[in-house]
Amino acid sequence: MKITFIDVLIAASRGNTEVARRALEVLDDPGRSFASSVFIKLEVLPKASFHRRTDELAFYDDYFRSVDHWVNPGEALTANALSLARENGLSALDAIHGAAALEAKAAELVTTERRSRPIHRLTRIKVTTIDSD
Repeated sequence: MKITFIDVLIAASRGNTEVARRALEVLDDPGRSFASSVFIKLEVLPKASFHRRTDELAFYDDYFRSVDHWVNPGEALTANALSLARENGLSALDAIHGAAALEAKAAELVTTERRSRPIHRLTRIKVTTIDSD
């Protein structure tokens, strides 16, 4: 099983675009197990909840129940994220996702970020985009 940390849930939950189709292919891949953190929850749940998008919330809940590898927040994770951010010019959340993926020993971090974005500077983990750029 390939451990995969994903940052594609919003795209997957919202429709019938090509990016959504690619996100769903990753999520439906039987050769993957998934890693996540509370920071992914913080990224996707609040707006869906506030705007009462029940189908979207159900989609996220199904995904989070399927996660096999949970990364705990804490001082070590944030220190590693800060280091990644400084080394690669990452935003705070991308640095946290990168550090969480590394802590989970994920083989891959799948994102919707374009190849021109700083997260693709990470070298200690394979970063794959599902964006169509």
